[in-house]
Amino acid sequence: MRKYLLLALLVLAVFVVSAGRLLVVNTPRKADAIVVLAGGRDDNRYYKGLELLRAGYAPTMFVDANEDVKHFGHPDTEYVQKFIQESAGADVARVKVCPEREDSTITESLYVARCLQADGAHSILLVTSDFHTRRALSVFQKFLPEYPVSVAAAPDVRFGIRWWQHREWAKMTLEEWEKLIFWDSVERWQSRPR
Repeated sequence: MRKYLLLALLVLAVFVVSAGRLLVVNTPRKADAIVVLAGGRDDNRYYKGLELLRAGYAPTMFVDANEDVKHFGHPDTEYVQKFIQESAGADVARVKVCPEREDSTITESLYVARCLQADGAHSILLVTSDFHTRRALSVFQKFLPEYPVSVAAAPDVRFGIRWWQHREWAKMTLEEWEKLIFWDSVERWQSRPR
């Protein structure tokens, strides 16, 4: 009995030390479109997507932005479009806003499908915060099985793989594990939302 307890403690210790690293998937592959998922507190996802666009990973980049939430009388889609105009330089014509609604990676995948269909894209390179890559990849593979999907991790200052070293990192790691477990145990088995 004692050796099973020690084995369980060892497995738990390995998981705890690796919990942050296990959330991150970074396997970018060339695709028809780069999709920068909405969310995050800063523009690191956008700049990672732009870096990949300029490196030739795809001919087009979509930046997801919420069209039903307004700040100071304007939807996020307007702010993102203005930001693209100011920051994309010579690539501005290759960067498009993909409007979405709600606040869920699942529903976001359905809005992305509409943008991809309108553009004729058949494969996706997702760009999202490093801690969100594993769940985002899984969600898109489940709800958009017709699109080959890869993912690129954009570093997020709120997260570090040595999550136990900072309070914010610990909060982000635990929150993402909660979402990942809920996704794997409940949401994954539900039918595709419309």
